[in-house]
Amino acid sequence: MAERTYEEILQNVERWASQEAKRFGNTIAILPTEASTLQTEDVMAKAKAVLFPINNNWEKATDLETLKSEIEGCTKCDLHLTRTKFVFGVGNPNAKVMVIGEAPGAEEDKRGEPFVGRGGQLLDKMLLAINFPREEVFIANILKSRPPGNRDPLASEVDACEPYLWKQIEIIKPKMILCMGRISGSNLLKTGSDSLASMRGNVYDYHGAKLMVTYHPAALLRNPNWKAGAWEDLQKFRKIYDEMTASDG
Repeated sequence: MAERTYEEILQNVERWASQEAKRFGNTIAILPTEASTLQTEDVMAKAKAVLFPINNNWEKATDLETLKSEIEGCTKCDLHLTRTKFVFGVGNPNAKVMVIGEAPGAEEDKRGEPFVGRGGQLLDKMLLAINFPREEVFIANILKSRPPGNRDPLASEVDACEPYLWKQIEIIKPKMILCMGRISGSNLLKTGSDSLASMRGNVYDYHGAKLMVTYHPAALLRNPNWKAGAWEDLQKFRKIYDEMTASDG
């Protein structure tokens, strides 16, 4: 790719700043240098994405902090045009359990953290019910940016973002992964079936970890009668985890 001129870089950053100024009501000043000074963290991240497009340095990351710094300005799919915050994931970097959803929602996009709001509160209760406090696990999504209107992730978006999740798994090295919902499970497993019923109750091998799929907390809020099935899944998940850790001595 041809190197962009200073004028082209400045035009790109000014376009970003103008767009974000309208969204946030900020007065944005672009300095005549390739390193712009902006007034909000979110705008800075977007300007960084224009100035320093994503490269493959993230593949060499050996810790989550480095990985996050390398990918948070990603522009590989069009979701970077509409996101407020890049939702990397939160939790214990040495977690033995990872919880994976499909994509950030509106509240997650605002706060930059996965599974917050009512769904997040229910997830916390679900994890505590099987003795996994939120701070002891690592929570992430397949997509790091919110799809407009909370639509399902596109295949191209999953293809662009999923390698980052694989890298997170490689760094954390969890023993078990709990997928929240049909979309998360079907996109990760790629079994050819989109049925949650066909995935629930099974134990899969995934990137060196054991993986199970259960109901998404948002689905349980809409359909409380599914909670009994979710409880069965959680109990099985905990039982397998205990068996695995016991065998480790």
